[in-house]
Amino acid sequence: MARKATATKAKTQPNVPQFTQEQELEAFREMLLIRRFEEKAGQMYGMGLIGGFCHLYIGQEAVVTGITMASEKGKDAQITGYRDHGHMLVMGLDPKGVMAELTGRQGGLSKGKGGSMHMFSNEHRFYGGNGIVGAQASLGTGLAFASKYTGDGSVSITYFGDGAANQGQVYESFNMAKLWNLPVVYIIENNKYAMGTSTERSSATTDFSMRGASFNIPGEQVDGMDVRMVYDAAQRAIEHARSGKGPYILEMLTYRYRGHSMSDPAKYRSKDEVTKYRQERDPIEQVRARLLEGGSITEEELKKIETDIRAVVTEAADFATNDPEPDASELWTDITIKA
Repeated sequence: MARKATATKAKTQPNVPQFTQEQELEAFREMLLIRRFEEKAGQMYGMGLIGGFCHLYIGQEAVVTGITMASEKGKDAQITGYRDHGHMLVMGLDPKGVMAELTGRQGGLSKGKGGSMHMFSNEHRFYGGNGIVGAQASLGTGLAFASKYTGDGSVSITYFGDGAANQGQVYESFNMAKLWNLPVVYIIENNKYAMGTSTERSSATTDFSMRGASFNIPGEQVDGMDVRMVYDAAQRAIEHARSGKGPYILEMLTYRYRGHSMSDPAKYRSKDEVTKYRQERDPIEQVRARLLEGGSITEEELKKIETDIRAVVTEAADFATNDPEPDASELWTDITIKA
């Protein structure tokens, strides 16, 4: 007789969790920094200051913000794909270093040699931006194996998108992670369109939270446009992984306002759809509204925060524009040469 799978869809909390004012302000600052940084990066790409590919995170800010708020900074590892700028900013990396890497300058996080899709910081336990679709799932599983092997108590937070969720190495990683009960949380950032094809047209099953069912990995769908819901779910998932119960899947239902990359006009969806998300679901505006409704924060105070963040982004852009390009000798550093 066939054995019935025991993995089930985890129950989500029926009530919306509440943030303190301090949490709301932290989320507001972090998400606004990502938004303004990405807008500036888009402008600089249009000016020809950023070459190659450039994938913006505009609209998805609540995902990495809420998850990072629930994690242990400096201890838990994070790894993602090529839409990576926001992840680094929330983890505390210098915006000047992030922007300088985009423009290929020596002050960039990878000395100007990696660009938009390949940034890294061992100090902050950020293991990339990875350009190969789905590769970070395997690498993130490896980070979780290292954590279990060394017993350092960390969790690997591994992000990938709805398009990458159909890659074979993702399921190989799921199998290994559950077989060894590795401390990894898989974050599927479902922005509905992968590169440019809707999930309804590209995926036989569109409930990505259940993609680990055959491996007995629990999962849940989360409103990825509400930072409170993201934080709440991330707390549960990270605790599950850290306590030795193995991997966990969180499907973040989110939405990107721009195309897949700066070269994508996004004609596969309507302008009305994008406008509806911006007007009704924007993660930053939700927090702004709650802060103002609370009465203890004024519109002027929020504008002051925005002015300060714009100054940080402007400083980063100026640095990334004027910092020298890497010396030609850098071609021979940070590489392994076999005889």
